[in-house]
Amino acid sequence: MAKQPHLLVEPGDLNDVALLPGDPGRVDRIAGHCEDATTVAENREYKIVNASYEGTPVTICSTGIGCPSAAIAVEELSNVGVESVIRVGTTGALQQEIEVGDVVVATGAAKDEGTTGRYERDTVPAVPDYDVLSGLVEASESREEPVHVGAIASDDAFYAETDEYIESWERAGVLAVEMEAAAIFTLARRKGLRAGALCTVDGNLVAGTQKGETDGEELPEKAKDNVERAIAIALDAAVAL
Repeated sequence: MAKQPHLLVEPGDLNDVALLPGDPGRVDRIAGHCEDATTVAENREYKIVNASYEGTPVTICSTGIGCPSAAIAVEELSNVGVESVIRVGTTGALQQEIEVGDVVVATGAAKDEGTTGRYERDTVPAVPDYDVLSGLVEASESREEPVHVGAIASDDAFYAETDEYIESWERAGVLAVEMEAAAIFTLARRKGLRAGALCTVDGNLVAGTQKGETDGEELPEKAKDNVERAIAIALDAAVAL
C-alpha cells in the first residue's frame, strides 16, 4: 500500500496501539512520559511519534480539531496496521458537579456532527470498544484517580453551542461535549479497530466557563496540570491492551 496522503506513513511504520490527542503540541507532552521517542511524520495538523512506555511500543498521533480530520487519521492509521486507538483530549463539562480538571471516560458519543452521517445512519451508535473502555477505567482505579464515566457528545460548531443545546445535553445526562470522539468510535468500529476516549475537563458550559477565558491561555491551570493524569491513565491502558 502506498504512503498515506495525510499522515505520510506506510504499513510497518507505526505500532499497534495509538494515542490520539487533538493538539499536535500534546504529542510531545505524551512522548515526554515515554522512552525512545522518535518523530515519524509531521504534516498539517498531524504529528506522529513512535515511543515506548514501560516496554510497550506505542504511537502518538494528533488528529487536529473536529470529526473530519479525526476520521482521516483513523482511516489512514487503519490502512497501515494500527489496531487500537485511544483519544486523549479535552472536553467541556455539561453537568454542574463536574469540575475543571476532572477526567471523563466516554461510554458513547452523541453524533452532533456531520462526518459520521456520510458513513452510516445517525441511529447507529458511536461507542467505544469494551476492552479499551474497561482498560481506561481499570487504569484510573489502579492509580486511585477518580473519573466520570458516561456518555458524551461530539459537536462540530464550537462557537454555536447555544444555551438550548447545552440545556438539552444537560437534561439528557450527557457528561461533556468535545469534537472528535464520535468519528473515532465510528471509524474504528467500521474498520475493525478497538477505540476508547478519555478527556480532561477544561471548562463547564453549564456553569458558564469555557477554555480560553483564563488570562488568554487556552487551558485553565488546573486543567493543564490534570492533563498529566489523563496521559498516565491512557498509557497504562495502552500497556494493558
